Amino acid sequence: MPKITFIGAGSTVFAKSLLGDILSFPELADSTISLFDIDLPRLRTSEVVARKIAEALEAQPVIEATTDRRAALDGADYAICMIQVGGYKPATVVDFEIPKRYGLRQTIADTLGIGGIMRGLRTIPVLLDMCRDMDDLCPDVTFLQYVNPMAMNCWAISRASTIKTVGLCHSVQATAGKLANDISVPIDEINYLCAGINHMAFYLRFERDGEDLYPLIRRVVAEGRVPDWNRVRYEMLRRLGYFVTESSEHFSEYVPWFIKRDRPDLIDQFNIPLDEYISRCEVQIADWEAMRARFENPETRFRVRRPGDEVEMLTIQRSHEYGSGIIHSLETGQPRVIYGNVANRGLIDNLPQGCCVEVPCLVDKSGIQPTAVGALPPHLAALMQTNINVQALTVEAALTGKREHIYHAAMLDPHTAAELDLDQICNLVDDLIEAHGDWLPEYR
Repeated sequence: MPKITFIGAGSTVFAKSLLGDILSFPELADSTISLFDIDLPRLRTSEVVARKIAEALEAQPVIEATTDRRAALDGADYAICMIQVGGYKPATVVDFEIPKRYGLRQTIADTLGIGGIMRGLRTIPVLLDMCRDMDDLCPDVTFLQYVNPMAMNCWAISRASTIKTVGLCHSVQATAGKLANDISVPIDEINYLCAGINHMAFYLRFERDGEDLYPLIRRVVAEGRVPDWNRVRYEMLRRLGYFVTESSEHFSEYVPWFIKRDRPDLIDQFNIPLDEYISRCEVQIADWEAMRARFENPETRFRVRRPGDEVEMLTIQRSHEYGSGIIHSLETGQPRVIYGNVANRGLIDNLPQGCCVEVPCLVDKSGIQPTAVGALPPHLAALMQTNINVQALTVEAALTGKREHIYHAAMLDPHTAAELDLDQICNLVDDLIEAHGDWLPEYR
């Protein structure tokens, strides 16, 4: 049976979903599950959850928990990464609060923008250190990478390591489900082709039995049925002709058009939730102790969700995450198509070779095999290029240690450049580097 290592297993809620997915497969039910985290109390909670999930599913995995990363990786066949370097405090708070002093507001700040740049700079060195451990301890491992900023992280790994890596997100399949709901067509009747970069991929085709469903999607706008939380993406559909995968709150900070200091009316018009990630984290932290108490209560039992059952934290149901399906296909040979973030080696013709792209991939015994998509519509590729510029320079800074490339990345970031002048941008970068302190390597 394979050894599956969870890196950052203290992310208990996400680990719970993936554990339930993996152990639901009979072929994986006896796997070795190695849980690793640097936060021992959270790690212990995740270990309790893993054992209760196994009991509910009548699986017989070997479950181990350790704060020794090398021990967790030793002999691993699969490593699933779900870390957040620096955590909510101090790192994420710094990424929001210091830009605010310059009048630069953000929503999520984990993928692009000045927050995404800083998150990439503190995350990439940690991921590359993990890859060096994998080279020593499990060189044939498949590294399933769930950490943002996804494109920057995967691009850096592909340049600096030979470890087999795929970046995994849920935006493609989750958005497809939301669109299906908007147009009242069952998702299992829909076929789609999506391609681009992580958090900025577009549905090139969205069909049922060969019928183009885009007219139904456009009708949502025409009939005034756009959900309040999704106004940005439907506006981009109106302007670009294609629907983008990532949420409106994410997308609004990847472009220069929606979050502007001198246009507060846009925030209301497009219902943009400034500081959304901060609010989300604070709610999760406030709820954590009660959740942990339920998880760890000796009387608590998990149960497999049946049709019609209420969904709550103690139920086990298959999620739409790709991780377990990839492992199952690699182990059994059952073919699946997933959307993965991989190096652009002849996959999208009009995006830079080597950058990280999100494309359909076939998974079976032969491995993870990305699909060549060809050329994207030119205006979509041009929009993606504005984000790729920032990704490329952030990766360059992380791999070379040159501070100047951090300035360059921030200067070319669409949202940052729309709000700040060059002196402000450079001063903001300096302030953020100083505030992050030891969470960042030294830049010369």
